[in-house]
Formats: sequence, C-alpha cells, structure tokens
Amino acid sequence: MNLALQTGLIMFMSLPILLVIGVPISVSIGFASTLSMLMILPFEGSMVTSAQRLFIGTNSFSLVAIPFFILAGNIMNNGGIAIRLINCAKLIGGRLPGSLAQSNVVANMLFGAISGSGVAAAAAVGGTIGPIEKKEGYSPEFSAAVNIASAPTGMLIPPSNTLIVYSTVAGSVSISALFIAGYIPGILWGIGVMILSAIMAKKNGYISKEKTTLNEKIKVVLDAIPSLLLVIIVIGGILKGIFTATEGSAIAVVYSLGLSLIYKEMSIKELPKILFSSAQMTSIVIFMIGVSSIMSWVMAFTNIPQIIAKSILGITDSYAIILIIMNVLMLIIGTFMDPTPAVLIFTPIFLPIAQSFGMSPIHFGIMIVFNLCIGTITPPVGPILFTGCKVGNVTIEQVFKTLLPYYVVTMLILLLVIFIPQLSMWLPDLFGLIK
Repeated sequence: MNLALQTGLIMFMSLPILLVIGVPISVSIGFASTLSMLMILPFEGSMVTSAQRLFIGTNSFSLVAIPFFILAGNIMNNGGIAIRLINCAKLIGGRLPGSLAQSNVVANMLFGAISGSGVAAAAAVGGTIGPIEKKEGYSPEFSAAVNIASAPTGMLIPPSNTLIVYSTVAGSVSISALFIAGYIPGILWGIGVMILSAIMAKKNGYISKEKTTLNEKIKVVLDAIPSLLLVIIVIGGILKGIFTATEGSAIAVVYSLGLSLIYKEMSIKELPKILFSSAQMTSIVIFMIGVSSIMSWVMAFTNIPQIIAKSILGITDSYAIILIIMNVLMLIIGTFMDPTPAVLIFTPIFLPIAQSFGMSPIHFGIMIVFNLCIGTITPPVGPILFTGCKVGNVTIEQVFKTLLPYYVVTMLILLLVIFIPQLSMWLPDLFGLIK
C-alpha cells in the first residue's frame, strides 16, 4: 500500500469516526490532519509543520473581512436595522398569496445581503415574522419551511463569508468578481422559493389580513432607506475599486454602528457583549480555516487531489457526467459538514478537475457554495435547519415533509447554475471583473 493511500485512509476514516462520537468538527479536522501527517513526517516535524500551517492558513489579509462582516451582522441584529428591513420586505410581499411568507423570503435576502449569514437571517427574520404568521393562521410547519428554505440566499448574495474563504483557497480569484457573481444565483434561489410558497399558500388559503395606509408605507420605506444604503455603499465601493472587500467590511461595521446609535435601539453599553459574541463566532471560523489548512497541506504533499481527480476522470470523459458526479459528492458532503471546512478541503480536489474542462474558477466557486448551501438546510447537520426549527417551535420531523418541495426547487436551480455558466459569469463580465 503506497504512502498516499495509507495517509488518505487514515485521514478520511478518522474524520467521520471523530464526528460520529461528537468531537467538534474543527478539532476533528485538526486531529485527523495531524494524525495523517505523522505518516509522512517524524513526530517533531509533524508538530512544527502543523503549527506552521495553522498560522499560514489564517495569515491572509482577505480573511480580515470575515470578523468585520460577522460584527456588522450582529450590530444590525441588535441595533434595529434588521426589523426595518423586515418591515420593508413586508411591503414588497404586498398582496401576493401568502404575503407574510413572501415577506420572509425577501427579508432573508435583504438581511443576508448585508450580514452574509444564513443562520443569523433565519433567527432574526423567522423570530420576527413567525409569530405574525401564526396569528394570521399560517401553519407553523409552512412558516418554518419558508424561513429555512430562503435563509441560505444570504450566503450567495454578497457579502458572503463562504465566498471569501473560497477565494483564499482557490488562489488569485477576485473576491469582487465572486461577490457580484453570487447575485443572480442567490436571487434565483429566492424567486424559486417565492413561487413555490405562493402556490402552497394559495392552496392552503393563506391570505394577508394586514392592511397599511399610504402614509405608513412611505414611513416604512424612509426608515429602511438608510439600512439599504449599506448594501449600495459597501458593494458599490468594492465594484468601483474605491476600497477592497476587507476595507468594505470595516466600513460596514462603522456604518451599521452609527446607524444603530442614531436609531437609539442599541447603546454603547451593549457593545462589549456584541464584540464578545462576534469574537466567539470569528474564532470558530478562523480556527476551522487554520486546521483545514493542515489537511490541505497533507493532501497536497501526498498528491491525494491528483489521485482522486485521476480516478474520477477515469470513470468517463464526459464533462456533464463529471460535473454531476462532483455535485452529488458535494451534496452528500454538505449534509454532514459545514460549508467553510468543506470549501477548504474539497476545493483543491475538485477545482483542478473543473478547470481541466475549461470551467472558470468563479463559476466553480458559485457552484460549490450553492451546493453546500443546500446542505445547511438538510439533516443531519444543517445549521440553518436546526435554527429555523428552533425559532419556529417545530421539530425537524414536522417540517421535513413541507420542505421536500423546496429541496426539489433548489436542486433545479442548482442544475441551471451548473449548466448555464452565464448565470454566474454575466455580471462579473459586465463590470469588467473577469481578466
């Protein structure tokens, strides 16, 4: 048995075993990686190299954007910005069948477009709109399903922390191009959920009873404009080259903090608690990136990606079939693993295969993130699924049947994203971000 095969077996057998017995995923990745490294280096060399990779993997200027966007999202959630976006979304939902459910989808898209967190969107938006839906007779299962199915759109619509992680591991891929590339797939996901929700709402007779006057509508829109301007300022500034994505994340923090203080819904006294919460979330993500870097080094040193690529290419030379194989594997992986470690571990394996057929790394990045977003709403791990069930006061068993049609819709949109590259590439090309 050659060295690469032995190392791969130890790595990919120890990781699921550790996860099954309840070891946190970041610790599992780090332990499995270091254990595998002992196969190719002496003990001292393994420890030193692991420490070096842990540092090198997180020593990236681009990654500084992640803690800033997390902090901006937490400030918005506590500073009255989220509720203004939700009120604006309720106007956009209008008199459509199941208008509150439609509002939930739009609010998740808007909130995600500012915070970049699907879990935060599911908690903030679902926790606000859910009780209103219950009051108007919506079933808890339907309300929770709509909230869960639409929350991942924020991981595609910029800013997206997952796309930032992908850009660092893919190498020389523009974060600006990835950000703008996520708009159409993310919006398509949201529209797909809205269409299905309208059909299901009409079938169940969910009609909005809430009416607003013209003056109330004007007030809601005016209240929401400063919050919506954050998207224009941050994304517009990045696209125009006024500042980088990392600098834009810092601007998002300053703007959201200033706006929250103006709204007087958050005081300076609350800031330490928000900073601590953001630091906790950031430490989890950054540590995961660091330990995944150890695993990536081991795989690169033993040529595991090349061996896997050769095996896949040996099955068929059909581009379409290979894409389907990769996406099926990623769908399976996404049900057991969070998007961040999955992107870090499997991008070096699958990206070279995709590029050998001429696929742009931008298109591939959107495809893999879209794929893994589906995993966030599927059991057994699904963080958005668990969050949505918790805020909706339903069990996974109760909501799963209602979610099934949404899985079909997202799969169909995924196929469009896979086989119609222009859905991802048109906007970056339009803005001159493709070199």
